[in-house]
Amino acid sequence: MFITLEGPEGSGKTSQMPALTKYLRDAGYDVVATREPGGTAVGDQIREVLMNLQNVEIVPRTEILLFLAARAQHVEGLIRPSLQAGKVVLCDRFSDSTLAYQGYGHRTNLDTLRFLLDFSTGGLKPDLTLLLDVPVRSGLERKRGNAAEWNRLDAYAEAFHKRVHQGYKDLAESEPERWITIDATQDKEAVQEEMRAAVIQRLQSR
Repeated sequence: MFITLEGPEGSGKTSQMPALTKYLRDAGYDVVATREPGGTAVGDQIREVLMNLQNVEIVPRTEILLFLAARAQHVEGLIRPSLQAGKVVLCDRFSDSTLAYQGYGHRTNLDTLRFLLDFSTGGLKPDLTLLLDVPVRSGLERKRGNAAEWNRLDAYAEAFHKRVHQGYKDLAESEPERWITIDATQDKEAVQEEMRAAVIQRLQSR
């Protein structure tokens, strides 16, 4: 089963990943935890380019293609082989991030992006996506509180992040059978409990 975590900046999904991974492993599931961009040696190198605050000259088309290149490597090098081996793959961001950030955020044509995403993933889609939702300004304030995590995409204007936030809402509403939205303004323990309940229910139903 392929499970993805999505959300705007500062939603807390990355910090929630370790506890969710441990919970599923303790429950007896063989879990592969990974992230985007990254997950492979090549993907991690591309991540360094994408997130570096000094790379301000990167234009949206370049940004899109770099994300897609990292994802293609990720899918073929890690995600698909793990799924074929019967493992649960838990991924911090996937294709929906491209639709939200580069589609809604940069206002790139969504149909064009969907075509490119299908090519880069070989048609792979998540079975379940958890959207950790947090207001834009609150999320950005959380991220600013951790200077080590602040990156090139975080530094985009607030208007960009508001479009991303709306994009996530639209995507979740368009596929309610796949998306589960969790209020990430709750305390960390409450968010984790909701995540666990959503994932374990879907795993048991399969």
